Amino acid sequence: MNKFMDDDFLLDSDVAQMLYHTYAANLPIIDYHCHIDAADIASDKRYKNITELWLGADHYKWRAMRSCGISERLITGDASDYDKFEAYCSAMPSLIGNPLYHWSHLELRRYFGFEGVLSPDTCEQVWNLTKGKLAEPDMSARGIMKMSNVKLICTTNDPTENLESHIAIREDPSFDIPVLPAFRPDKSLYVERAEFAPYIKKFSECAGVEIKDFATLCDVLEKRIEYFDVLGCRTADHGMDDTVLFDGSVSAAQADSVADIVFRRAVAGEKIDAETARIYRSALIRKLAKQYTKHGWVMQIHFGALRNVSPAMFRTLGADAGYDTIHGGSGRVASLAAMLGALEDEAILPKTIAYSLNPAENTAVAALIGCFQRTGDEMEGFPCMPKMQQGSAWWFNDHIDGMRAQLTTLAAQSALGKFVGMTTDSRSFLSYTRHEYFRRVLCSVIGGYVERGEYPLDVDALAQMVCDICYNNTKDFFEFRVV
Repeated sequence: MNKFMDDDFLLDSDVAQMLYHTYAANLPIIDYHCHIDAADIASDKRYKNITELWLGADHYKWRAMRSCGISERLITGDASDYDKFEAYCSAMPSLIGNPLYHWSHLELRRYFGFEGVLSPDTCEQVWNLTKGKLAEPDMSARGIMKMSNVKLICTTNDPTENLESHIAIREDPSFDIPVLPAFRPDKSLYVERAEFAPYIKKFSECAGVEIKDFATLCDVLEKRIEYFDVLGCRTADHGMDDTVLFDGSVSAAQADSVADIVFRRAVAGEKIDAETARIYRSALIRKLAKQYTKHGWVMQIHFGALRNVSPAMFRTLGADAGYDTIHGGSGRVASLAAMLGALEDEAILPKTIAYSLNPAENTAVAALIGCFQRTGDEMEGFPCMPKMQQGSAWWFNDHIDGMRAQLTTLAAQSALGKFVGMTTDSRSFLSYTRHEYFRRVLCSVIGGYVERGEYPLDVDALAQMVCDICYNNTKDFFEFRVV
């Protein structure tokens, strides 16, 4: 029997242990997609206790606590911080097989030196230990990033944001970890939603221009892309939720014409039907993709989520509170293929990472990216990389089995050695341990191929592959200027 989460945790072969301990463990981290607030880094935020750091905005933990029958008052309500932490500890014994169990213990070990088991019995001990540690000088937002060997992160930012925190960080000589914005234009794409017209009004105020038609919207978005680019942005992220809403049957000119009519109707408060919304979105995606290609950005596409499925709790707590799920419908990959094909035909297909939240689509996505692989122009200082990537196991798939499934499917359908690896997709500064979790699973998967005689014990080749997947490929694919 293996010891609980010892040094060889998840490393189930001699090769896996060698690859992890010798090569993967100490590699730096590039977190190219996260939801950290740059203002917390600019201010070097400190946390008074573990509840603030762990439970303030973590809908993963909230869902787990609800699944254990814990009262909402102890999750998002007005209970004290200690009572909320105590409630989370009470859930821990029930979380066997849940990645939260592993993540929580990894975070306690790496940042607080706690080697025990988190449970109701150790609740007070861990509370006091973590509270004392968080009072130490290096346990601030910046200190945790440095401690984690982070080299660069990309936050997620709406086009209306002024990015003042990114500028402050950039101009601060005391902090040398680049914090780059990532462009998230979702609110300008969902023309059929009630929030669209108020958003366009806000966007107009931020831009200092009345956005009265589709052409003006595109001009303003282009200027915002240029602004983001000046501040180091290398990627745009699209949350396409339940499906990839793209109509490839309509030409670019036709889509532009429809989009202008739809835009004017939407800002006037008229209801927009699904079909015309799809055409509008197709037109705007074309405009955005052209700009991403111009600037050499990576387009990330997250799809397959079904959002806010509990109307009652959405009214109570709003979005991102743990009431999203996996969409089980079909047709998403075909729609994604239509979008990629149309962009390729018009020579505006940027480098792309496609993530599906539905694990049943793993093979389809891995196969699809092979249809659009082209080698782009080599940028000075960076080797050529394939144009298309399947995204890492995401959200509900961010566990041992989900990671293994994504890695082995990608290996079978594509070139695992060129994969861009892990990202936290997190709001927490302690989530960098998820890179360790991924690296352990990765070394186990690669070690398994060797142990079964499916790949030779070529240490140099294996070491290069591990280093590339964990760090180098990300740096090269996004063209990040880091060591």
